[in-house]
Amino acid sequence: MQHLPPEFLTLLMPFAPLFCEPVFCRALTLIAGAILTPGRRTVTNALRVLGRQHAPHFQNFHRVLNRARWSSRKAARILLLALVQTFAPNGAVLLGIDETLERRQGEKIAARGVYRDAARSSRAYLNKAGGLRWVCVMLLAWVPWAQRVWALPFLSLLAPSERYHQERGLRHKPLSDWARQLILQVRRWLPERLLVVVADSSYAVLTLLAACRRMRPAVLFITRLRLDAALYEPAPPRAPGQVGRPRVKGKRLPTLEQVLANPKTCWERVTVPRWYSQGQREVELVTGTGVWYHTGLPVVPLRWVLIRDPQGKFAPQALLCTNPSVAPVQVLSWFVQRWQLETTFQEVRTHLGVETQRQWNDRAVQRTTPVLLGLFSLVTLLAHQQAAAAALRVRQAAWYRKATPTFSDALAAVRRQLWRYTYSRSSPEKGEGQKPTAAWLECVTETLCYAV
Repeated sequence: MQHLPPEFLTLLMPFAPLFCEPVFCRALTLIAGAILTPGRRTVTNALRVLGRQHAPHFQNFHRVLNRARWSSRKAARILLLALVQTFAPNGAVLLGIDETLERRQGEKIAARGVYRDAARSSRAYLNKAGGLRWVCVMLLAWVPWAQRVWALPFLSLLAPSERYHQERGLRHKPLSDWARQLILQVRRWLPERLLVVVADSSYAVLTLLAACRRMRPAVLFITRLRLDAALYEPAPPRAPGQVGRPRVKGKRLPTLEQVLANPKTCWERVTVPRWYSQGQREVELVTGTGVWYHTGLPVVPLRWVLIRDPQGKFAPQALLCTNPSVAPVQVLSWFVQRWQLETTFQEVRTHLGVETQRQWNDRAVQRTTPVLLGLFSLVTLLAHQQAAAAALRVRQAAWYRKATPTFSDALAAVRRQLWRYTYSRSSPEKGEGQKPTAAWLECVTETLCYAV
């Protein structure tokens, strides 16, 4: 605890019941080291940046990840409650769910598979990469000092490859099953709040959508819809004395491809306040309700929204919402915030060292990446504390002017407070401050010299 200022400990103390006292102290040391470390986020570098590279029992810090008994699921719950209390105390809780690929090599990494690399692929080019696939749930919340919506991770789960399950004789679970379990867990953590989940077309699965509607209270799910999806009118009421099985659907509706191609379609022009990260955007939309049905699968009532750009700068796309009573503009406003998920994945790779850790133990692998993703949210909470007292510094240059802080500025502010506390905690409260010690200067110098 000696490396963290009191303001940080106030935020981290709710996690203390998850650990025994020695493990919690080591976990706080690793958190401080992970925040201050540039480059690779290994346990060794976390200790070096704090001047603990000569600790005789360094293996105890590795055991926090690969052996100590603590629940990452319970830690995710505590982090979610802190995020909701800070950034979304009222109204709907908007969540984003997506998967990311952690490119890792090594024979001892058992859950590794080969997947499509979304970050390096396009419509015309397919790039595959080997690594670990993580399904992440993030809170999409307005950060006032950043003046934009950020995606704050709090719950991440490893989705092993199909070969991993085949070699162990286990049933392979697709992404939709993992997503259902994650959403159900969040539903239990926030039983009184309206949950809105946005996702890409990978999660447009009838079984997943039906499961979200069955949750109590129901979870509102928004995702992309296929233009050729089979949509129907709701089933007509059953006539008195009618025999046979009740109908599950009514008359077939035109596909969205036909609606898009029909010159008689009446388009409505609306303005979306925050269109991805480009500010206001004027689009045209047409909407309707119905049920989505496929033989042998559940029937899902929905509202569909077909949008297009009046200037033709992006291809038409269709959205679905599992609550037909929601306004189409609200559906569109919620969905466009999903873009922040990709921004968060890029930030944690650039600034928090995801894909640079070197754990190969199964338990350490399952813990390290979720911790680094959660560190993004933790740094945001710590920066929010500082922003409440004074505006965060924004790094400027003659060729680049920033009006609001980004995550790199938030991380720099947290690091600045940590370094300031590390230097000043040895000085007396009254009188003239002491000069920096040789050990402290050596630690800072080594950190700068080996920074990458």
